[in-house]
Amino acid sequence: MTKDEFAEMVLESTDSLYRVSKGILKNDSDCEDAVWEAVSIGFAKLPALRQKQYARTWLIRILIHECYRILQEKKRFADADADRMGNGAASGGQADERPDYSELYESLLRLEEKYRIPLVLFYLEGYSVREIAGILETPEGTVKSQLSRGRNRLREIMMADYPEESGRKERLSRC
Repeated sequence: MTKDEFAEMVLESTDSLYRVSKGILKNDSDCEDAVWEAVSIGFAKLPALRQKQYARTWLIRILIHECYRILQEKKRFADADADRMGNGAASGGQADERPDYSELYESLLRLEEKYRIPLVLFYLEGYSVREIAGILETPEGTVKSQLSRGRNRLREIMMADYPEESGRKERLSRC
């Protein structure tokens, strides 16, 4: 794959990359940093890409690893702040301000990561179970279980949080 082809693929995949990072990281600026770093790493390691038809999947795998690295880094800094403050709680100053998202998105963010990532890859990004298994480096059966359990858990969260909307129970039971 040439550098120009890679750049074109990145431009076409920007929204997709952001959604995947948002499935792991909740802070918008962290998502932007993760996408930027993943693209930089992908560009630097472009000669290591063996088959160009898997470039997008390869870049998403790099992005997921970068998201986990950012989470580890934030945890390490939070632990250091807590130790330094001596009270067991890191104060970081300002609260993380999030824009107002839809009910579904807010419920999705409350899911455990092991369910959230496969749901985002399957329903928002359109990957097959086999492709998700390759990206996450897990067996296909595990991905299927995570999708099923994630859907069930998401349904429970939405029914508990938004029982007042008429017809929701009926629509969610069909998922």
